[in-house]
Formats: sequence, structure tokens, C-alpha cells
Amino acid sequence: MKTNFNINQLLRENMKSLKPYASARDEYKDASTQEMIFLDANENPFQNGVNRYPDPQQNEVKDLLSTIKKVATKNMLLGNGSDEILDLLFRAFCEPNKDTIISLPPTYGMYEVLANINAVANKKIDLTTAFQPKVDQILEAADANSKILFLCSPNNPTGNSFSAESVEKLLINFNGLVVIDEAYIDFSAEKSWLERLAEFPNLVITQTLSKAYGMAGIRLGICYASEEIIKVLKRIKPPYNINELTQQRAVERLRNTKEVAEEISEIINQRNYLLGALKDISFIEKIYPTDGNFILVKVDNANTRYHQLIEKGIVVRNRTKEPLCENCLRLTVGTKEENEKLIKELNNIN
Repeated sequence: MKTNFNINQLLRENMKSLKPYASARDEYKDASTQEMIFLDANENPFQNGVNRYPDPQQNEVKDLLSTIKKVATKNMLLGNGSDEILDLLFRAFCEPNKDTIISLPPTYGMYEVLANINAVANKKIDLTTAFQPKVDQILEAADANSKILFLCSPNNPTGNSFSAESVEKLLINFNGLVVIDEAYIDFSAEKSWLERLAEFPNLVITQTLSKAYGMAGIRLGICYASEEIIKVLKRIKPPYNINELTQQRAVERLRNTKEVAEEISEIINQRNYLLGALKDISFIEKIYPTDGNFILVKVDNANTRYHQLIEKGIVVRNRTKEPLCENCLRLTVGTKEENEKLIKELNNIN
């Protein structure tokens, strides 16, 4: 549990007095009056399914997520992918050319990209060789201008989860926001930090429909945080950031959790198949433990093996330039047929 956390000490000064744009659909909220004539938003009146602006608060999507995740809608913000949410956090809490963030390479590359876009310095502290946070070093590097610490768990590209003990120590002792990126949590046996959201007022969790829910094409990310933090982000988000078609497809998918669970189970089964089959590939030197829908492997020569697979019609991710990932390839778990093809071609490579 963290106490004595004051969000106003983190907020940029201009955010404290910022008044959000009030859209027509925010001003008139009575959704029960279906027969109303809407002449308030300068929309085209001819019905085609998308002629009206979408719900700016995405209430139907949030209600379904609330039931699935057991989190109140007041603790949610939806974004155009998790990347929009991360960008909003930078814009709300990090003063350009003054504040800093901390990231832990090798990790998701957008943290650094967004830091550069927002003119925020990124203090990078590499993970240990076991791909765990260097907790004491992180806390030593933090100062009054360190506003956000990014923890990707399960981590991309390494696949492992961070120890609960390390994460808890950082949550308690880091005086800024701790953002836990849980894009791959549905593939992990570890518990989501959503269960402890109420204990840490500085905790922000991001999840997505892109991975386990199979909806990368609609770009829908979810932020879970305290009501205070969510209110801040709502003030600066674009009024209609989640379009109508995205909301419709999300609702359809979230109503079919049985199919999602079956797909997750099959991906985990195929992950286990790959973990076993990869052991017999002569040029694979190490297979790293994974809680994601991908596997990081160390090979003799990542550049050579990457191009050999391309010639076989298989695209993997070459991560050899990332810290601690020299000669590493990241393999996404595919369908049964795709995975069998991968293993067959790996065995045929000389």
C-alpha cells in the first residue's frame, strides 16, 4: 500500500486549470430518448450507421470491460491503441525539456519514441541478465523530475514477467507514476496488477484488445488507474478518439468471451509445442521463458537466420540490436499449421 501520494505534485501546471473541449454528445447525455431529433452536432442527418458521432465516453464498451475485468468504469480510459494512452500520460504529467521518465531496456520501443516526441529525457536502466528490474538502481536514478516509470510485464521482447516483490517495492518507493504495460497478461499465469489497483494511487495499468482478443486492426487500448488520474486524462483526450466502428467491433468481441478464452488456450498450447520443438534446432543456443504469445530465442547468428527464414516465406523479428538481446530472434506463436511450418523450415536450415 502506498500513502501520501499527491497527484497535483506530478501534474504539469497548465493541466491544473485546463478546461476540456465539450462536444455535443458530452453535453446531451440522455441515451434513453431514442426518438429525439438531433440537430446539435452539425452531422449529416441521413442514416448510414456512422453518420452520427460516436459515444465520446464509450460507455457500452466500458460496461462490458467492467464486468470482465471487475474494475469500475470510473477507473477506465480508452485510447486509440495503448500508444495514445501513453502519449496522454506524457502530455499530462511531463514538462517538456525538464521532466524525465525511466524505462528498462530491452523493452517496448514506444516509451522512448514518445519521450523524444514530447521532449522528455529517458533515463534507461537495463534489466539484469535474468531480465528483471534493477530496483535499487532505478530508485537511485529517480529524482524530483522523474515523473513516470515504465514496466512492461510480461515484457516485450523478453517474454518474462517481473517479480511481484520488485514491482511492489517500486510502486511504494517511486514517487511518480508507475505504468505497468500488461499487453500480454492474458497469456500469463501471473495475476494482473488490476487486483491491487486500489492499493497504489500512483499505479497505471495499460491493456489492449490487440493481442489475446485478436483485434489489433481496430486499435483499442485500455487504461486503468485511480479516478483522479482518469479525470486528468479525460480532460486532454480528443473528444471522439474511439470511432464508431471500433466500438461496435469491440462490443461484439467482448460479448464473446468464450471464443476468446478458447483462442488463448490454443495459443498457450501452441506456445508449449514450440518450446519443446525448438530444443531440437541445432543453431538455437537458448530459449527464454515466456509469459507472452511469443518466444525469444538466442541463435548463432540472428541476421543470417532471419534472412534464411525470409527466403522460406516466414517473417520473425530480429532483436539483435536491443540491449541484452544479441543474436536473438522473437517468434510469435502462430496457428498449428504455421508453427509446424516454422519448425520444419528451422530444421531444414543449414
